[in-house]
Amino acid sequence: MARYVVHVRSPKSQVEAFDYMADLTNFARWDPGVSEATQVEGEGPGPDAAFDVTVSAGPRPLTLRYETTSYDAPQRVVVEAKSSLLTSLDAITVKADGDGSIVTYDAELTMNGLLGLVDPLLGLVFDRIGDKAADGLVQALHGEKVDTAGA
Repeated sequence: MARYVVHVRSPKSQVEAFDYMADLTNFARWDPGVSEATQVEGEGPGPDAAFDVTVSAGPRPLTLRYETTSYDAPQRVVVEAKSSLLTSLDAITVKADGDGSIVTYDAELTMNGLLGLVDPLLGLVFDRIGDKAADGLVQALHGEKVDTAGA
């Protein structure tokens, strides 16, 4: 399993930051590894929402269906995508921080089946991908990265 966690302090309110992050169509705006994100179930973020997210994955793009597995506005949303190749579990937590908020993005990626043997190598690649996404998230939220002690 590969895991990437980032904490971003933002001037956006808890509700505003949560609404932006829970709408996965915004992924393509801040994550350079995402070329397209489309809602395919539900209307806007919510417990019944699902999104098709197309990511760069080698020679051709890979579209993953992210389904909302937990939704507790405006604090936390968890989405999961499963394919024959991998399982992605993304948890987004938003806490109030004065007039702004702290957004925690916690992503776990696990290769399925025999591909699980490459999980240790996946962590190295996932860190680079995560760093690029984190930079985009900081820009989108007009924020700054903070360590876990500040989150």
